[in-house]
Amino acid sequence: MRIFGKGRHRPSASWRQATDRAFTLIGDGRYEDAGALLTRAADLEPWLSESWFNLALLHKFRHDWEQARTAGLRAVALLDRDTGAPDWWNVGIAATALQDWPLARRAWQAYGLKIPGDAAASGEPSGMGLGSAAVRISPEGEAEVVWGRRLDPARIEVQSIPLPSSGRRWGEVILHDGVPHGERTTASGDTYPVFDEIELWAPSPVPTWVVLLEAQAPADRDALELLAADAGFAAEDWSSSVRLLCRTCSESRMPSDEGGGERHVDPHDHSEPGQPGPLGHRTTSGEGDLWVPERECGIASPPALVRGLLDGWVADSPDTRAWRDLEEVC
Repeated sequence: MRIFGKGRHRPSASWRQATDRAFTLIGDGRYEDAGALLTRAADLEPWLSESWFNLALLHKFRHDWEQARTAGLRAVALLDRDTGAPDWWNVGIAATALQDWPLARRAWQAYGLKIPGDAAASGEPSGMGLGSAAVRISPEGEAEVVWGRRLDPARIEVQSIPLPSSGRRWGEVILHDGVPHGERTTASGDTYPVFDEIELWAPSPVPTWVVLLEAQAPADRDALELLAADAGFAAEDWSSSVRLLCRTCSESRMPSDEGGGERHVDPHDHSEPGQPGPLGHRTTSGEGDLWVPERECGIASPPALVRGLLDGWVADSPDTRAWRDLEEVC
């Protein structure tokens, strides 16, 4: 993260010392002290784009988006290259946080990304076709990796149902950082990045419920997930879709169990059959060789719909399905 002069001249020793010390303080969470040093460095070398890039980074860490945008714009004004500079990516994140869509579009284009549509458009950047990815919510705490749909380079719409301990909901939009920390691979060999959450960008009005199911076979569980999806909401079998990973494993390349019937066995998977762990969601549920009829299931649904959804699921096959202990948890 320590960015020193790449361009017209080498920065002074005082600049380098202040910057080096500032990033040590940032690593310790001492943002105020780091800010004083980085401001001093910018006063010493105001013509260096790195001075303002570093300040923009600090303001991003602090979620001070007005200051991050201001410092970021000063940084890009001093760049000596046209595209691909990380300075523009930070500007894009700050602009997205502030819903400054003209600047966000300009930033992604300046970085080198193609945004479909009219070049003069001023709304949200859309149609970029970035596909799926995973996002690590609460990365500094009891982190949980969930799956989502990328709306643009800095936002993901959550499509897993997060565990209640996360305080997050299905359908929320997360502002995330630009550098992935880890990957998830599928059985087909496709690889998806894992981004770290910066902050909640848009909350979801849909509550999370937990319910105990009696599902005699995986097809019974699958039927509930399909029924919820057809209603425009979601159900997820936490008993098999969630695994507890150590942090090292979570931030590395991990199999996601998508598209294959055989469960991947990983020595860092600390969950047990029927016991959901708090840190990682698979893209599909992996049961292995043992199916336990009692399932703990998360449901994302409005209160007026959830019981009818479950009753309809049971009515389709009353001999193999039942539910109990429904509770709103987030």
